[in-house]
Amino acid sequence: MSGMATTGAQGSTRNWTFLTNHGHVLLAIARNPTARLRDVADEVGVTERAAQAIVADLEAGGYLQRTRVGRRNEYTLNPAGRFRHPAEADRQVGALLALFTDEPADDGATGGTRAGDGRR
Repeated sequence: MSGMATTGAQGSTRNWTFLTNHGHVLLAIARNPTARLRDVADEVGVTERAAQAIVADLEAGGYLQRTRVGRRNEYTLNPAGRFRHPAEADRQVGALLALFTDEPADDGATGGTRAGDGRR
């Protein structure tokens, strides 16, 4: 099954995915916590500016923390963060991270996880 939905009388199609760009950026950072935003943007398929805005949203929402290491950023994820939509608000994003990465699910009792290595 493809990610295409047919709409309209003329059968026009539009692309869609189950995860938003915010979800894709979070997963890209989980897989590589020292990735340059340019590389994250390329992986997700957005502009570097869009990736910057998404990272700012995720940081403001408490889903990740950015730490400057030399000239690069390193990201620490908060797997105890809750999904924002009311239908999933009782779930932690750690379950999503565990599904799409090699990270174990976190119960939230131990704080953040450094993306990509499973350390707390």
